[in-house]
Amino acid sequence: MAQPVRRQKRNNFFTRLVDWRIEDVFRRKRPPPRPRTIYINEDLPPEAFTKPGKVKKEWIYSTNQVVTSKYTVITFVPRNLLEQFRRIANIFFAGIAILQFFPAFSTISPGLVILPLLVVILVSAIKDGYEDIKRHQSDRAINHSKIWRLDGAGWVNPNVIGPKARSYTFGFKPTIGAHTHHVQEVADDEEKGEKGERAPPDVMPAAAVHSPSDQPDDPHFFKLTNPAKAHWKRALWEDVRVGDIVLLQADDPVPADILICSTSEEENIAFIETKNLDGETNLKSRHAIPSLSGLRTPHDLACTKFRIEMEAPMPSMYQMNGAVVMGQDGDKYPVDAQTVLLRGTVLRNTRWCIGIVLFSGEDSKIVLNSGQTPSKRSKVERLMNPQVFINLILLAVMAVVCAIVDAIIETRGHNQGAPWEFGTDRKGDNPRINGAITFGNALITFQNVVPISLYISIEFVRTCQAAFIYFDKDIWYEKTNTPTLARSWNLSDDLGQIEYIFSDKTGTLTQNAMVFRQCSIGGKVYRGDEQVDEPEAPIVPEPGVEVDSDVTASASPPVAAKTSQDESGSSSSTDTRSAAPRLSPHIRFVDSALQADLHGGASPEHSRSLNGFFATLALCHTVIASTDPETGMITYKAQSPDEAALVQAAADVGFIFRGREREILRLQTPFLDHLEEYELLNVLDFTSSRKRMSVVVKKLEEGDSRIFLLTKGADNVIFERLKPTTASEQLKTKTGEDLDLFASEGLRTLCLAYKVIGEDEYTAWADRYHEATVALEDRDEKIAAVSDEIEQNLRLLGATAIEDKLQDGVPEAIADLKRAGIKVWVATGDKLETAIAIGHSTNLIEPDSNVIIIRGGSPDDEAKSTYNQMVHAVERFFPESGILDSPWVHPPNHEATSYHSERNSLRRVPTGTSSLVGENNGERPGGFVLVIDGLALEYAFEEEYTKELLLQLGTRCEAVVCCRVSPKQKALIVSLVKDGLGVMTLAIGDGANDVSMIQAADVGVGISGEEGLQAVNASDYAIAQFRFLTRLLFVHGHWSYQRNGNMIVNFFYKNIVCISVLWWFQIYCAWSTTYVFEYTYLLFWNVFWSLAPVIAIGLFDRHLDDDVLMAFPELYAYGREGRYFSLKRFSIYMLDGVMQSALIFFLIYYTYDTTSARHDGWGSFQYEFATTMVVATAVVVNLCNGLNTSAWTGWVWFSVFIGIILIWGYTAIYPTIAPGWFSTNVYGNERYLFPSAYFWFGIILATLVALLPRYIAKAYKFIYMPDDVDILRWLQKIDPKHNFKHDPRVVDHLKHRENIVSAVSSRPSEDGRASLPPRRSFQGGRPSMDPRTGSQTDMATGLRAASSRGFDFSQEEGGYAIRRVQTHLSERHQSRISLPAETETKRRIGSGFFPSLRKTMKRSGATPDPPVPKNPPSGS
Repeated sequence: MAQPVRRQKRNNFFTRLVDWRIEDVFRRKRPPPRPRTIYINEDLPPEAFTKPGKVKKEWIYSTNQVVTSKYTVITFVPRNLLEQFRRIANIFFAGIAILQFFPAFSTISPGLVILPLLVVILVSAIKDGYEDIKRHQSDRAINHSKIWRLDGAGWVNPNVIGPKARSYTFGFKPTIGAHTHHVQEVADDEEKGEKGERAPPDVMPAAAVHSPSDQPDDPHFFKLTNPAKAHWKRALWEDVRVGDIVLLQADDPVPADILICSTSEEENIAFIETKNLDGETNLKSRHAIPSLSGLRTPHDLACTKFRIEMEAPMPSMYQMNGAVVMGQDGDKYPVDAQTVLLRGTVLRNTRWCIGIVLFSGEDSKIVLNSGQTPSKRSKVERLMNPQVFINLILLAVMAVVCAIVDAIIETRGHNQGAPWEFGTDRKGDNPRINGAITFGNALITFQNVVPISLYISIEFVRTCQAAFIYFDKDIWYEKTNTPTLARSWNLSDDLGQIEYIFSDKTGTLTQNAMVFRQCSIGGKVYRGDEQVDEPEAPIVPEPGVEVDSDVTASASPPVAAKTSQDESGSSSSTDTRSAAPRLSPHIRFVDSALQADLHGGASPEHSRSLNGFFATLALCHTVIASTDPETGMITYKAQSPDEAALVQAAADVGFIFRGREREILRLQTPFLDHLEEYELLNVLDFTSSRKRMSVVVKKLEEGDSRIFLLTKGADNVIFERLKPTTASEQLKTKTGEDLDLFASEGLRTLCLAYKVIGEDEYTAWADRYHEATVALEDRDEKIAAVSDEIEQNLRLLGATAIEDKLQDGVPEAIADLKRAGIKVWVATGDKLETAIAIGHSTNLIEPDSNVIIIRGGSPDDEAKSTYNQMVHAVERFFPESGILDSPWVHPPNHEATSYHSERNSLRRVPTGTSSLVGENNGERPGGFVLVIDGLALEYAFEEEYTKELLLQLGTRCEAVVCCRVSPKQKALIVSLVKDGLGVMTLAIGDGANDVSMIQAADVGVGISGEEGLQAVNASDYAIAQFRFLTRLLFVHGHWSYQRNGNMIVNFFYKNIVCISVLWWFQIYCAWSTTYVFEYTYLLFWNVFWSLAPVIAIGLFDRHLDDDVLMAFPELYAYGREGRYFSLKRFSIYMLDGVMQSALIFFLIYYTYDTTSARHDGWGSFQYEFATTMVVATAVVVNLCNGLNTSAWTGWVWFSVFIGIILIWGYTAIYPTIAPGWFSTNVYGNERYLFPSAYFWFGIILATLVALLPRYIAKAYKFIYMPDDVDILRWLQKIDPKHNFKHDPRVVDHLKHRENIVSAVSSRPSEDGRASLPPRRSFQGGRPSMDPRTGSQTDMATGLRAASSRGFDFSQEEGGYAIRRVQTHLSERHQSRISLPAETETKRRIGSGFFPSLRKTMKRSGATPDPPVPKNPPSGS
């Protein structure tokens, strides 16, 4: 098969002009990045100054102000003019206007001539200015966010920043008033704070704990009593400077890149949410610099001197190098990415954090990964330039012909006494000069070939289309009362031509909310009862008693009284009971059958499984339990929403995790009168390679000190580590079937298992594990090997099923987008397993899809390099595509002949993977989905040939999922497809990490969700839900593109008809550029006679109703394929206009020329037949515009006939104006015009003859060659309430069409464009899928495996928090070796892993079983 050709742009003047970016001219050139030294409480060194008082440029840092607007007051006029004069037509109009300032070419007043151009430029400038003022307002809202900053005690930040830009918000009083009030409020707060009156009204309450009065935990901390003392003062984000010391509180967004000094948490750890940066939903842990951890009060911060040496600002999100230099000896302490909070992150699960600003504004990493606000132009506008250029060439030809013929005629008649040559023998007058003058006059006469009113008409229509989008209630989110907003008004028609969509995941496709839905325990599935929200009764906690939990069960289990909380959120207890905790308003897991089985309704063996299952959920995690000091509610602070959902589910059932104190875990069960306690011995952390997490705990009960291993992880990892028994195999088989059921519903699954470990076995293993943790070489490998030793012979408990809640309607929306032939690429910062799981649940990866996985591989590792993985993927799955035959996908020194021989040899040599891959792999009906991680993308973008190979491979797949990608990589992916294929792209996201991708795409869509306004501020359209994207594209995009395309070609058509009539007259006026019409008719042509119908087409034309367009997404292909506006369509309309003008002119001209129209026999005056021509021309173009309109609404009727009525009225009134008022050339013309039969019959006959060819062509196409739109229009015509979705004729027709397209699209596309996929039915909120029908091939290993059963688990790998836990446990193990064993604390309850089961059986009257032995029975 022929190699798909990548579109290569020609390097000529026209393409360079089109691609020239105006923003490069006005962008302030950033200086080269330089390392910096930040001084705290120290003066800048002498080398920072060029002379006293003047700081060197390299010591001046960026302000923290971030501006996404395009214009300032200074740059608005020049930049906007440059943008507008990128239109060839505007340059032409300016030239014509300037030409008419010379007397030889003047027609009317030069001021009136240039007025239309000024109006066009002014209207466009007002529109652009309004759009940019809205951006300024959004920027101002972000830059005027507030934060606490150190002040007082004479503290001065010596570091210098550059000047700030100004956010202009003038001209809109409501908004201005809001902002003014906001700014004034900040000023008032600061003034009152300085006077010591009170804290600002928006201060969040501090936690009531015992601490020094000058620490942030003190409730009176923000009450300033002495302004001279160091204190925290409110400041705006844009006023934050490099070197400032700031205080963040819980849930505060981070305003700049900040070095951590100290935090409220144990070990000075801070937890942050990074989904704005990388899309990951799990929390990350960061820690303070040890040398700065003692700086916890304003006084200490204002007195301690040190400096920070940092590398130059770099865009890499995961690298940060620097050092803190303290003391006279210059002791250095390292600064890395684990000690810094980046702008865009949010402080979570941490009451407060103090830090120092390292990089601000444009130097922060999130801004470095974002691009400048681009000046986008629609595809229709870009296609108009060649069409305008063609018309300019046509105009030039007409002018040259007139000039040459006029010069020849004058030369011939100059010496022959021709009457028109009278007086031409004057000095300086000769035929050649007159020919040049005729050329200029011809440009003026025929200038309407390029209509100046076209551009202002387009601007007006697009403005109205933006209003239509705003007022569309179907894409108005009622929950938050948020409309869909068009922030850029000139891209509405681009919405109808999208071929590729690039989407973020977190917050865009998902809600970032995990909900425990189902579970399988002991082979029995519990699906949960339907949730019914019940009102909650108010609760008054007892003094000193913590009774409430955010994640408590539907039952009301008793809890321990007299609890207290330490810094980590742990609790200590006594053996007494207190009031039951109240229910949380959040979604809960409630199952009446489960409660019945748990309380004795099932067999003892199954009850033990239930007890063990939920005890494992409540203990196997790294969750922190904290208590609100005011309400007493227990809240769970988890590093991932997965863990929070699991612990919440356990609490729902009654197994409430009450916190930990150091290594003591406390668990409340539904059956005991006291809290169970477990000692945490080891945490075997989750990693992507292990796919499991385990904890080793020791029971602290009287007579029972057994040790348990509790494990949760992927089904295949757990199953292969189960103890091989008959009962275990049966349970594994049944649980596997349940997992398949869960996965088919798009749920994320985990398996739970446990085992009892002997004391001697654990002691020996713990020694080996400790040795592995302190190994200097291959530490990670040794830890994994030792961990694997203990995680064997497990007992299976069951499986969980969690729903990663999607945005409403996401699966249906993606299914419809695929039906429309749009390819969807997802770019996310999540890990690979999460990306695949979301791909399945969103219907992006279909049940029978084949997943190709490419993992990061360095070019140095030839076997696993990214390039070789892609080559092998093409060989295996696309052997006949011809991709590898192109030299563009190979290194420069690659020889094609040797490659072919190598490929053939690879096919002959058995590799041993065929049995794993399967014979039919790559031939499954679902197509291919490419999954590639960020490291592989990094290597792929290094070379041009790897980029080309990635492009060719990705465009042959049905979808592409990019995981672990940075914001900059998202933009590179969009640019690769947009520039490589020349296709229309749309990017959609909701966070700051999506800004660069949104700016790089042709159309950027921001979701106004919960992640701030960064994405919305940078977007062209703002929607509230992902599902609204389908209506935005299928309805508004389709309508706008069809309307605008039809309006533009009709605009060109109506003007070429008028100009061609003038042109034909040149044959009879010696090519002198004389107007055949009276000049005012031509002057008002684009204003009154012919403007209304084309405006009506742009506003009201509707060839199909919105419900039909939504019911059949396949119709979007008409816009995606560019059928409504192309050079071919333009040429047809232009030729039709020339033909109609010839019929009108010659029919009327020769009618008047043969016999006199007057009854007295005198010859006709020129304006008699010319007026008949102009009226006939106006009637023809208006009716033809109406003929080209699909929906004749009342407004269309009005617009079609208003021009006809106006020209008839003008023809009747204008000739009656007496010369006493002003002189006209047609005075009295109505006396000869209206009585003449030629006038009436000439207009009627010319109209019929001119319109007949187009009418016949449209009727023939509609009757004999109808397309899908024609068929649906006819069905809707005869039955306006027709149900199209269930009409077998329509469905069968579309299926037949899709089968043809599917047969074509099964072969690789010639240019990589998206092709229409087979239509698939989709019922319900999530796709029903059987993971066993698809395949998944990892190109890094060459192995194939069936699609996973939905396993996914998000947790920070190797984070500082888990490392500190491991360190504590290791130190505790070491102390046990060196110190004698402590005496066990006596407890009241007997032995058994699940001793609370005794209480259950006593309540049910059953005979209690003996204590569970060291090795529980199978299936327990």
